[in-house]
Amino acid sequence: MGGFLYGIALILVLIWAIGFLGYGAGALIHALLVLAIISVLLRIIGGKSTR
Repeated sequence: MGGFLYGIALILVLIWAIGFLGYGAGALIHALLVLAIISVLLRIIGGKSTR
């Protein structure tokens, strides 16, 4: 589950970076960045290791 969240976060951050550089869909891209940060924080706060 953790790898999945980090994968989603990575994809969202990459989409944000592309959108930020392209000045295209500003509000949507920043919302995606917030979702990526929240997913990483939930993983850190949850702290359950699958190892």
